Amino acid sequence: MTYLNLMLVKFQSIPYPVFPGGAIIGCSAGFLNVPKIKGTHTAMKSGMLAAEAAFGALHEGLNMNTYWDNLRDSWVWKELYAARNYRPAFEYGLLPGLAISAMEHYVLKGKVPFTLKHGKADHEATDLARKWTPIVYPKPDGVLSFDVPTSLYRSNTNHDHDQPSHLRLRDPKIPEKVNFPEYAAPESRYCPARVYEYIEDEEGKPKLQINAQNCLHCKACDIKDPKQNIEWTVPEGGGGPAYSLM
Repeated sequence: MTYLNLMLVKFQSIPYPVFPGGAIIGCSAGFLNVPKIKGTHTAMKSGMLAAEAAFGALHEGLNMNTYWDNLRDSWVWKELYAARNYRPAFEYGLLPGLAISAMEHYVLKGKVPFTLKHGKADHEATDLARKWTPIVYPKPDGVLSFDVPTSLYRSNTNHDHDQPSHLRLRDPKIPEKVNFPEYAAPESRYCPARVYEYIEDEEGKPKLQINAQNCLHCKACDIKDPKQNIEWTVPEGGGGPAYSLM
């Protein structure tokens, strides 16, 4: 792998897509073209390349690493490389982001000689609550915006209530000792399904309650928790959102 490819993987979050017994393809590997907001074509191509690598591994004695090599030699890699700076550009603000993106798209055609960095992980961008003024959002109007129970109902999400929770805390004390007092309970805010709720215990103190059956599998909690204390694991098969009512 060249130094350029290493830098691209590091800064743009595309993982090494091969692991023992399988491969990561499509949107699971982050093959979305951000400015086009399209990823179906890259997902299909990555699936084709993975299938070819799997065939070679089964019938020709090769290994799945050929998927990674062929992916970097394909038009998928070239297309994503040309669009690599669109999202990081907005770290500088809306107007600078628009200006940089326009320059890349219309003038430089994705051939800018540098790669913008994200700077830090998402969970590191969560600041202490005391530094900010709470945002007061308007109530859902039932036309363009909806409350959580309505949206959750339309997602048709479901998990068996008797299965072990697939949302685990590495340290069960952090929510009450750190997240609630210092960050104003961010898990109760960024979760779109109200999986995380703070309720009062017998002593009237806040206690985190996890409603795992409501989980929409967005993994925002795993990514955004300021102390990386929440671990999203795979639930039992058949569970999750179905979106049959949308």
